[in-house]
Amino acid sequence: MGFSLFDRVRNRLVITPEAKLFYRDVEASYRGIDTLRASAARIRDQGAGQIRVASLSALGSSVVPKAIASFKRKHPGIGVTLHVLSSRDVRNCIMSGQFDIGLAADEIDVTGVLHQNFVTPRAMCALPAGHALCDRKVITPEDLKGIPIVGYVPEDRSRQRMEMIFADAGVELSFVVETIYASTVCALVAEGVGVGFVSSYATGGVDISRIVLRPFDPPIFTRALLILPQDRPKSRLVRDFINCLLAAR
Repeated sequence: MGFSLFDRVRNRLVITPEAKLFYRDVEASYRGIDTLRASAARIRDQGAGQIRVASLSALGSSVVPKAIASFKRKHPGIGVTLHVLSSRDVRNCIMSGQFDIGLAADEIDVTGVLHQNFVTPRAMCALPAGHALCDRKVITPEDLKGIPIVGYVPEDRSRQRMEMIFADAGVELSFVVETIYASTVCALVAEGVGVGFVSSYATGGVDISRIVLRPFDPPIFTRALLILPQDRPKSRLVRDFINCLLAAR
């Protein structure tokens, strides 16, 4: 090293001032190694960091909270971030790598993301409590002739399916409000603005006493996709969270 660590003074080895300075750095290095060992053990046993989830509205108030609760019981020390966004924004956040897991409607462009079918629920007709149609067991297109409709925006695929069914029945839809969020449809229906179409998943967090759900015939099915970044290996935490999502469906 180019300097002495010890001097001999009266038959005893005494550490030199230079060695004391060097010892401080050696001690700091060992503390760093211990920190690295602890970090490796934590990652091995618990996973690392945080899970970032983006979801469309219909699942962001029902399935995803249940999955988060289950995940947190297994990984109490891991942070979870949940953003409820439009399906297009969910897809963009996943593709850019800002989020780890996404749930989006099937009208998104799936280029550049990994995707798989997550749920395919049947849309229900949502009526304000006390509405005249609440007495019906099943709602048909003819029942909604002239009824104000709270609907999704025109590019929404479930709306397009609905419009085809009503066109085949010769019934013109009367949209009074358009939105991208299922939770907003539920809120507007609860306020008596009109009648809407939502899956049973969309009623999470809604005062169900103010909404009545009835099957609609012919059936309208919606589809949500589980999407992931294309070029990123799934961590153990991501795999665990996906399992929690699948169990919460």
